[in-house]
Amino acid sequence: MGRSTTPVVTSARAAGAPTPGSRSRRRGVRAALVASVALALAGVAGCSAEAPQTPDPSTVTPTIEPSRGTPPEPVVPIVWPLTGVETAEVAARPAVAVKIENTSSARPQSGLEQADVVWETIVEFEVSRFVAVFHSQVPAEIGPVRSVRPMDPAIVAPLRGLLVYSGGQPGILAMVKGSTVQSISHDAGAAGLYRVKHRSAPHNVYGSIETFLTAADAEHSAAPGQQFAFALRAEQATPTLSGTPAGTLAFTLSGAAHPTWTWDAASGTWLRAEGSTPATVASGAQISAVNVVSITAEHPNSGFGAQNGAAVPTYNLVGEGDAVVATGGKTIAGRWSKTADDAPMQLFTTDGQPLLLAPGNTWVEMIPAGSGSLAVS
Repeated sequence: MGRSTTPVVTSARAAGAPTPGSRSRRRGVRAALVASVALALAGVAGCSAEAPQTPDPSTVTPTIEPSRGTPPEPVVPIVWPLTGVETAEVAARPAVAVKIENTSSARPQSGLEQADVVWETIVEFEVSRFVAVFHSQVPAEIGPVRSVRPMDPAIVAPLRGLLVYSGGQPGILAMVKGSTVQSISHDAGAAGLYRVKHRSAPHNVYGSIETFLTAADAEHSAAPGQQFAFALRAEQATPTLSGTPAGTLAFTLSGAAHPTWTWDAASGTWLRAEGSTPATVASGAQISAVNVVSITAEHPNSGFGAQNGAAVPTYNLVGEGDAVVATGGKTIAGRWSKTADDAPMQLFTTDGQPLLLAPGNTWVEMIPAGSGSLAVS
């Protein structure tokens, strides 16, 4: 028997063949794509044909906003005007200058270790006397107090405070009255001055700073202005920065006065001796100073006389002259200048710059020009 053959019928839709409608849609999409590409190419060609445009030059200034805050004020420390030592507050009281004796009969003195400044001067008979100035400290007792001398008003007038003494000649008292200081005299019966029993006259007048302060009148009750200029710190003092190392300052102020100062690194001070004998105060402490200032000035006869016709000298302190400043174990030469009796004495280096002391107490040694001297070693 022969195998029958069944014809295979293939459906075009079933095989995925495009229908007439789908062909038409595809032809439309292709035409649209071709048209879009043609337009894009035409646009690029048109742009490339145009000349490039260069922008106009311009200057741009940056905007800087102004500072919104105020810079802080520099902090200036409060210091005692006569020592430069920093303090929380300067006491509202005047400086008190006291004339103190310095003979062997007067030693050891009371209160000198608490003075801000001590001036050593030569009076008649080649005797040394002190003008001790108190402000930052108030000792319980000072003395022995002696009579006023012609150089004292010029020394203390810039302080515009109190001058304490035991008495004086009428002409010298008139000088004090004509100065800017308030007079506190034992001979005039001022309160706070008295005689002690452990010393014989005239070496037995002592006084109370506290009592003197209560007597200050309205014109003499303010704190003093700055006298010498001070560095903020000891290491910034002019001698420390630019001076020459020194260990001993040997003064000849007169035939009878030979104070010596020796540098003591342990305490950071100069220690005083009368000749070779340590100079002490009533408490037993040796006198010391952070700064020792040497002032050379003319030392003429004042015109006033003393016992047995002896001349009473003074110092010419209005003008200028040589100075030597010692601090920090070093010394430096300089100049002093004072424009008027009531103007502070100023210190300068040899090239005219302010000469700064270290903060602390100061002793001023007044060397008579032509007869006194200072040897530094």
